[in-house]
Amino acid sequence: MLDTLIRNARLVLRNEVVNAELGIRDGKIAVIADRVEEPARETVDAAGQYVMPGMVDVHMHISEPGRTEWEGYETGSQAMAAGGTTSFVEMPLNTIPATTDVAAMDLKIGAASGQCHVDYALMGGLVPWNFDDLKPMSAAGVAAYKCFVATCGSGKPGDFKNVNDFELYEGMKILAETGDLLVIHCENAALTDGLGKKARAEGKSKVSDYVASRPVFTEVEAVQRVLLIAKETGCRVHIAHNSCPEAVDAIHRAIADGVDASVESCPHYFLLATEELDAIGPRAKCSPPIRDYANQARMWEYLAAGKIGILGSDHSPCTFDLKDKENAFDAWGGLSACQNSVDAMFDAGVKQRGLSPTLLAQVLATNPAERFGLKDKGEIAIGKDADLVFIDPEQSYTVTAEGLYYKNKHSAYEGRKIDCRVTRTVLRGRTIFELGKDFGKADGRLIRVTGKQGR
Repeated sequence: MLDTLIRNARLVLRNEVVNAELGIRDGKIAVIADRVEEPARETVDAAGQYVMPGMVDVHMHISEPGRTEWEGYETGSQAMAAGGTTSFVEMPLNTIPATTDVAAMDLKIGAASGQCHVDYALMGGLVPWNFDDLKPMSAAGVAAYKCFVATCGSGKPGDFKNVNDFELYEGMKILAETGDLLVIHCENAALTDGLGKKARAEGKSKVSDYVASRPVFTEVEAVQRVLLIAKETGCRVHIAHNSCPEAVDAIHRAIADGVDASVESCPHYFLLATEELDAIGPRAKCSPPIRDYANQARMWEYLAAGKIGILGSDHSPCTFDLKDKENAFDAWGGLSACQNSVDAMFDAGVKQRGLSPTLLAQVLATNPAERFGLKDKGEIAIGKDADLVFIDPEQSYTVTAEGLYYKNKHSAYEGRKIDCRVTRTVLRGRTIFELGKDFGKADGRLIRVTGKQGR
């Protein structure tokens, strides 16, 4: 007997959308057919909704422990579940201590226990002082590593820190041996720091001024530089949150030249533009910054052409006081975004621009799961985890602060009308979110990624 049978669904498979039924047994997808005759303990009527694989968010910040007032596992994972995310790979920074050794990994795992509503894997950090910790973290099952070549960190004990080129080179050599993926934030530190300092001295204070202090070439230069070091070392790399087509082009040139690299962007680069940011305010400040309408239009073209393989939310929340600054240069640079990655992109991409739901499922779920080694995730297929999101294309709603599950209920998308809605999210066969109902027990599990093949 099946545990659950889903009827009347538009199932978004890897390469096609089919009107079919889906059966779940023991948390796995057991059968997909035009008509399933096997009985089930529970039947769910999808009523013509799209049923997609749950989002695999490989760019997610939870700030617990150390900065739990910014975002904790409970609220952050509830927001993910409400937005259709069923698993995530957690960034190693914003917590104190940052996840730069096995002891810090264990602290994160302990903090998540009993609080996380979706499944998760951890990233380790590559920082100037932890070369000896990289191999132990790999053996402990991190899904990837993260580093910055842009300036980052508060200087507080245990906080994150960017690497210089020599440190990046040395770290990449180690990760080439372990076979681990390195995720890199690419902006030229000297240029962006200098341009930001100059803008402040000139009295600039708007979000658009902040954008102008981090022009496209400062991102592209850093992308090209780290790809050259990746080619030299043989390290597998994933370039995070690309904001512009020029950076995407640089990555594809490197791939053609033999570098094992992948492209990530984020929904906010497709949904927002510089011209809107001063009206929104510092809630829309992030790095790399949100660029203009012309850039946005080209990013949509690149997504439709398959040049952008992965979308991650880059959910990087903070308290209200860190965003509520008169001078945008003083505000925290990160968006609260994970609750609207799936629905806003389905609306803007599938409904407004005619993109295939299969393309959206690939960039939100299938490709990130495969690139980060989450082998049971990311696809509606027999034997995969029954991680699903139901999207009703006939519903509409407006994003409000009251409807957000974040610990600090602010978002750059407040006031945005979205012409579809996540109505249900299923994790390993169990409904973890249903529109209009309370959350049940947190049942998220840690995923340890093993079996990496280094050089």
